[in-house]
Amino acid sequence: MGEVGILDPQARVELLEGKIVYMSPIGARHAGVVNRLNRLLVTRLHESAMVIVRNPLRLLPRSEPQPDVMVARYRRDCYESAHPTAEDVLLVIEVAESSLRTDRAMKLPIYANQGVVEVWLVDLVADVVHVHTDPGTNSYRAVRAVRPGEQLTPTMVPDLTLTTADILGR
Repeated sequence: MGEVGILDPQARVELLEGKIVYMSPIGARHAGVVNRLNRLLVTRLHESAMVIVRNPLRLLPRSEPQPDVMVARYRRDCYESAHPTAEDVLLVIEVAESSLRTDRAMKLPIYANQGVVEVWLVDLVADVVHVHTDPGTNSYRAVRAVRPGEQLTPTMVPDLTLTTADILGR
């Protein structure tokens, strides 16, 4: 819609269940955590997976969120021919400060319904990472809070281990 002039091409929006949802502004801490995650993941994953930052995830039939960070299966064309889909995604990471309510209420159910295996919700207010696994209808059946000093290892990327300090920088 931005390409044809319906929306400002610079507007920060996502398509969630057929609705255009305006995204919260990105603060400095949010941006810093996303930058840190990008650096860490690219360094540690090398070419075993793609690290995708703030690009669309195609979830049929009516959603195209833009997660802060996605770890997706490696593709030679770097997803130039098509956006990744739920089948391509190994891990979604959403960083939330002011967007925490929207991420929980709108995005997590969409990810679960589409079968995204694992979502990390980095809560910058509480300095905790909520790990959501075992997707079901409208929610994840397993959710655990990973607190400072604890480690996280994604289900689909078992060779990768991070700590909350790695993510939060504290």
